[in-house]
Amino acid sequence: MRQSLIVLIATLLIVSAFAPATVAGTEAGTVDAGLTQDATCEYPVELTDVTGEEITLEESPDRVVALQPSDAQTVFEIGAEDTLVGMPITEFTSHLEAGDRTDVSAEEGVSVETVIDLEPDVVLAANVTDADTVQQLRDAGVTVYHFDTATSLDDVRENVALTGSLTGECEAAEERLDWMDLRLEAIEEALAEEDRPLAFWAMGFGWTAGENTFQDEILTTAGVENLAAEVGMEGWQEISEEVVVDEDPEWIIYGVDEDGEDPGLSEGAMETTAYEQDQLVAVDANAVNQPGPHVVYAIETIVEAIHPEAYEEAQALVEDAEAEAEADEGEETDADDGTEADDPAPDENETGDDGAEVDDSADEEEAGDDESNDGEDEDDALPGFGVPVAIAAVLSVLGIGIGRRRRR
Repeated sequence: MRQSLIVLIATLLIVSAFAPATVAGTEAGTVDAGLTQDATCEYPVELTDVTGEEITLEESPDRVVALQPSDAQTVFEIGAEDTLVGMPITEFTSHLEAGDRTDVSAEEGVSVETVIDLEPDVVLAANVTDADTVQQLRDAGVTVYHFDTATSLDDVRENVALTGSLTGECEAAEERLDWMDLRLEAIEEALAEEDRPLAFWAMGFGWTAGENTFQDEILTTAGVENLAAEVGMEGWQEISEEVVVDEDPEWIIYGVDEDGEDPGLSEGAMETTAYEQDQLVAVDANAVNQPGPHVVYAIETIVEAIHPEAYEEAQALVEDAEAEAEADEGEETDADDGTEADDPAPDENETGDDGAEVDDSADEEEAGDDESNDGEDEDDALPGFGVPVAIAAVLSVLGIGIGRRRRR
């Protein structure tokens, strides 16, 4: 855990220091790595990445390589893993089913030679990927999409949509975004009247995340105030123990790996009210540190620990919205079949007296399979894939507009 955390912090430091310069170094009006590119799976598709590089995919890719854990996480979450031939196989991807995929990680980052040998149609490179690595791959004729830095949950959403376009899974990416938004909107609604205690995000070794990081938004979305942001810190930085003691947070939040190991708390953190009252929240380190769909799990973990009643309310809102969406889906399917949703009997004008109801049922099953486009039964589908796109409309149950969070 200690060595892995050092690598993580070093990587975040590099991103924090150089990412803005990368963006500024491109021509104005050229860089557009967000949803304003109108994520599409109609090929050929042209996309411009954060470096200003325009890439063209003539057809949906058959061979995809993910260079970073967050890239791999997103590919799995949108159901595009069948095209994934290479990914980093480390403790940061241990929650993913790597199978017989090739490990593209190296001691100091990415094995360029391994990636080239895989002959990918496209390579996904999160912003933490070293620019030299990206250039080496491009010099070898490999198509690489270099993502922008994710400094907010909107950036995470944009990355999910773009990954859908880059892997030919736009519809699945949209469904996963609906899954995310439904839960985040429910949490926002449930927390509306809750107090927001001060919390310290302890990354380990004296590091934390301030404003302009997606971890900051994870904390604020979960109903707490981020200590680092409150004292004016930006990006990922070291924080003095004196500041932590003086601010005296009510809660301390920290990441743990799959074995439950944590980075350890500083002496300053152990002198706070949070530590003395055992108000500590352990969050899956991969969920909170990778800008992918799993950030929702990190947020839910924090809400459940600090605002348990609001967490239960949010879960109820999600269940109600999903139930209503499934009911609406059934009505739409019946309408498509030419039958009334409230009357299972065949219409008197229909031909064929035998088995009309059975045929309608069969048609309904086929419609569901076509919509999911993955051949899975509803019970076997990943969260979000069995829930129809109609959830976006059902979000009105929460009284909050989804458009505010997406496609700005």
